[in-house]
Amino acid sequence: MHNRFAFVVALAVLAAAPWLGAYPVFMMKLMCFALFATSLNLLLGYVGLLSFGHAAFFGVAAYVAGSALRDHGLPPEAALLLGAGAGAALGFVMGLLAIRRKGIYLAMVTLALAQMIYFFCVQAPFTGGEDGMQGVPRGRLFGVLPLDDDLTLYYVVLAIGAMTFAFIGRVIDSPFGRILGALKENEARTVSLGYDVDRFKLLAFVISAACAGLAGAMKTLVLGFATLSDVHWTMSGTVILMTLLGGLGTRFGPAVGAVIVVGLETKLAAFGTWLAELTHIAWFQGLGESVSIVTGIMFVACVMLFRRGIVGEMAQWYGRRDREGGRLPGHFVSHDST
Repeated sequence: MHNRFAFVVALAVLAAAPWLGAYPVFMMKLMCFALFATSLNLLLGYVGLLSFGHAAFFGVAAYVAGSALRDHGLPPEAALLLGAGAGAALGFVMGLLAIRRKGIYLAMVTLALAQMIYFFCVQAPFTGGEDGMQGVPRGRLFGVLPLDDDLTLYYVVLAIGAMTFAFIGRVIDSPFGRILGALKENEARTVSLGYDVDRFKLLAFVISAACAGLAGAMKTLVLGFATLSDVHWTMSGTVILMTLLGGLGTRFGPAVGAVIVVGLETKLAAFGTWLAELTHIAWFQGLGESVSIVTGIMFVACVMLFRRGIVGEMAQWYGRRDREGGRLPGHFVSHDST
């Protein structure tokens, strides 16, 4: 019930954000990365599989969607579906090769496969190499709705993002999601109950990769370009940071982490300029170049002080407060005599 209420409130706030002065393109970028982080959380937070190659799904889908829109003239809905499909297909292949490994070995396998994808994107002619894929048009949704207007595209992205978040939530709450949770807690016991754990891991891998691919395709549609940074291993590290910072295994934690990290990357330079003008200290002018240092400090603080992440710690605190608030004072507790 609390998750549904929070989802409705967040949806209402996002729907009103452009009218409250928020920049639509920046908000759409936040939603894309929030979906990206949530897709990883499905795999890492609820199955316990650490994928260090999640950027491959995000970046390949970004290139596929961009090529479909720019080079083949396909409508945006087809480009988004192709991006999600490319992510799912790549997730199926990588999952087949990775799920039989555990822990750091699985992470290294996914990282190695993602680096192979990265070097392919460097050489492939349609990606533009180091220059990236530029000038991707937005087109018309279903041939009717023009997406060149930022506000129109904003509500399209919001609708797609909301449906995908609801889908991920439904997966988590379904019997399939319960089995994934049992698999994370005790894989040996899940096997003893007769479940084919490799099949469940692979399906979770594909669903997570498809959602990451959809996020990458939407990012290309919004910003009009795709670059090698989308498929680089540092992007995988960034999305892991988002997930851990917000709260691993929580519904909205990864989205909160994405908002914090992307917000810092985008707004820290402007904040530093404002501080430099206010305090007349020139050092603040270069604050935008210190994003990695700031996010690193936040990550260390999270590991040391907020082991469950921001949302995880808040949920723990509220739960503890509710339990303590529900207790009756000792002299009101009656004991039945025998």
